Amino acid sequence: MPLIFLFFPFSLLAQETTVMVRVHSKDAKFIGSSIGGAKVLVRNEATGELLAEGITRGSTGDTEKIMQEPRKRGERLSTGETAGFLARLDITEPVFVTIEAIAPVNKRQAAVRSSTQLWVIPGKNIEGDGVVLEVPGFVIDILSPQTHERIAQGEDINIRANVVMMCGCPVTPGGIWNADDYEVTAIIKQEGGEPREVRLEPIQKPSTFEEKISLEPGNYEITVYAFDPQTGNTGLDRTNIIVQ
Repeated sequence: MPLIFLFFPFSLLAQETTVMVRVHSKDAKFIGSSIGGAKVLVRNEATGELLAEGITRGSTGDTEKIMQEPRKRGERLSTGETAGFLARLDITEPVFVTIEAIAPVNKRQAAVRSSTQLWVIPGKNIEGDGVVLEVPGFVIDILSPQTHERIAQGEDINIRANVVMMCGCPVTPGGIWNADDYEVTAIIKQEGGEPREVRLEPIQKPSTFEEKISLEPGNYEITVYAFDPQTGNTGLDRTNIIVQ
């Protein structure tokens, strides 16, 4: 009897394949539910097909493990509660994918895109810390003055801004994320005029910086930025006011 060789295409051996995706704030923790999460997109690089999408959910992680303990090779940085998105891919052959994160997704003025690429093999799950994308920066929100606020000439203008890491971690004097190490500055520009810079100082309330100024009548754009000279993290927000 002749030998019959059966050749099974790779697709018959396909299995559900999962890829854990986590998004890490540079010099801080993971981006999760407390700040609205990171939007994750997984695409087939060759075709552009969207294979999976979702939001990272969970906690920012173990502060001591992430920020204080020395890390050894092969040691997990995440725990079971750490924020992530588990992508479930329906693939029948090895696929070269682009994984993109937009974070923090609910903060348009601060959101940063980060991406990487890798091969995913059917049935070969990527677990544990998984694929970790890093996003640099600060989230800045100008709390005062309000957008398009009309302010009387001679009245003190309180420039106040909230500054947090991209994961939402607080910035405080002497804290893990030390407010004294960061430059937080307001750039005030009158329509048709030269910009003026004012340094904002941290106050007792966590993550809050402020300074009082007075301005001549006119339309003004106020930009507040934060800069960490050690890590290069930056962040920015803008507003417009009217002094009359």
